[in-house]
Amino acid sequence: MPRSDHARVADAIRILAERFLAPPSLDALAHEVGLSPAHFQRMFRRATGVSPKRFTQSLVADRAERLLRETTVLEAAHGAGLSGPGRLHDLTVNVRAMTPGELRRGGEGLSIAWGLHETPFGVCAIATTERGVCELTFVEDGVDPEAALRQSWPRAGLTRDEARTAHVAAAVLDASRCPGPLTLHLKGTNFQLRVWKALLAIPAGRVTSYGAIAQALDAPTASRAVGGAVGANPVSLIIPCHRVLRAHGALGGYRWGLDRKRAILAWEGAREAG
Repeated sequence: MPRSDHARVADAIRILAERFLAPPSLDALAHEVGLSPAHFQRMFRRATGVSPKRFTQSLVADRAERLLRETTVLEAAHGAGLSGPGRLHDLTVNVRAMTPGELRRGGEGLSIAWGLHETPFGVCAIATTERGVCELTFVEDGVDPEAALRQSWPRAGLTRDEARTAHVAAAVLDASRCPGPLTLHLKGTNFQLRVWKALLAIPAGRVTSYGAIAQALDAPTASRAVGGAVGANPVSLIIPCHRVLRAHGALGGYRWGLDRKRAILAWEGAREAG
């Protein structure tokens, strides 16, 4: 019986995970899984949402990011199998949307203002930098919002200042109260950023499915990868991950609980209905 496409993609992922420091060429990888390069490339992208090359770059970036926290930029570049800091810079900017120095510093030198604000769906924590909003999360019982923010930005300077974050809360609840569009300061993989951009295109009062987003990204079998990116959204409500449902209309998951997801969708629907 011929091997399934799923099995071939799984084999390719295993090969890349084992050899990402010296990855096989597209032709060689396709040969190992028994497909033509063109067919393999299309199948891999449909299943994962990214090309084999981009997948490998993400693995290399993961290793480089770990090394950057422990070594110099030059040592991290060599440890990730790259020729030097220039190649590392190109990689991390392309894949992580951050320079090696920014990854290494973990936010050191960055000033973040954060504050707590009431919403119809519970208290939210909002954090902003000079570049834009970097986090909007709901505060859960027993969780210190400042400590949670520190996990994402371990070396940044944090200042609690509701006056500097109030405009974000106002804009989220009533766009007419905001003098212009909110800017965002996001950290994520290339695929996550593509998914988050797709989420921003979903109008208020409307919903879509994980599969529909995967289709829009030309990765029709990457619904699971889309779900992972949706779940990693760092700015809830602004990037409307709550507007994504399962294909048959079930609510699916939501980091902040399904009751909250229902409430947000109902609130948006009522507002759009006038």
